[in-house]
Amino acid sequence: MNDTTRTRTVLGGVLLGAVTVATWAAWLGWNTGYRTDPATGSTTGPYSVWQVAGAVLTLALVAAVAGRRMRPWLVAPVMTVAFTAAWSGNAAATDSSGLWVIGAVLVLVGTAIGTIVVSAISSACRPA
Repeated sequence: MNDTTRTRTVLGGVLLGAVTVATWAAWLGWNTGYRTDPATGSTTGPYSVWQVAGAVLTLALVAAVAGRRMRPWLVAPVMTVAFTAAWSGNAAATDSSGLWVIGAVLVLVGTAIGTIVVSAISSACRPA
């Protein structure tokens, strides 16, 4: 690997991490409150279904585009670590029970599986 390729790889990874954290912030970072239905008393939150769906679809698009430009071995760990770190930082700051760790593991595993699959398929579809 020459210096130009190495520099492009590092810059691509940094940009990918920034876009991934921005995805978390845009979809999930601003909503931390729980909602209680006055009629049923059930509590939901902190995210709505449409927020999580939007985040997942955006991450899939980012992984697909990145998979066409970079190798999946770079895309998957960068996106997984960036998204999990952003989610965990917020969750740890707002959860006094310590259960955020379980959520962090689930976010880590789900993000890893999703980014591996999407970036690998996208990379395989790249023109030779």
